Amino acid sequence: MNFTLNRTVNAPIDNVFRVYSDFANAAARIDGIENIEILTDDPIGKGTRFRETRIMFGRESTEEMEITEFEQNKKYIVEANSCGAHFQTIFQFQPNGGSTNVKVELNTRSVTLFAKLMSPLGFLMASSMKKCFSSDIDQLKQYCEQVA
Repeated sequence: MNFTLNRTVNAPIDNVFRVYSDFANAAARIDGIENIEILTDDPIGKGTRFRETRIMFGRESTEEMEITEFEQNKKYIVEANSCGAHFQTIFQFQPNGGSTNVKVELNTRSVTLFAKLMSPLGFLMASSMKKCFSSDIDQLKQYCEQVA
């Protein structure tokens, strides 16, 4: 399951990057997130690990994630292993006048035999995952535009 989402946020790149990478306050800004627990010391950057708890498919789900790449005002990558799959989410930011273009890519790769056998059914989850990510980035977009 792989997909890409693009948004133009009507706020300067400094503000947009700061909000999108502010994991400690994400639960207050994104309805779907119940809690975030930062597991490493500040500052947020490469190597930062955190636990995110949200309601997925009617059940509480907690995943541990790690930032594996971090370039201020340009890009960060969050990775996690869950349910026999490796998830990589790439957030890219590009200035566009006084606005910011945000590109979010989700790439998944089956790791375990069970996940590989179930991968043909991944399309059943793809729509829900895309809807969840879309909602998350839209809520952050709205927050950025309100405080800009």
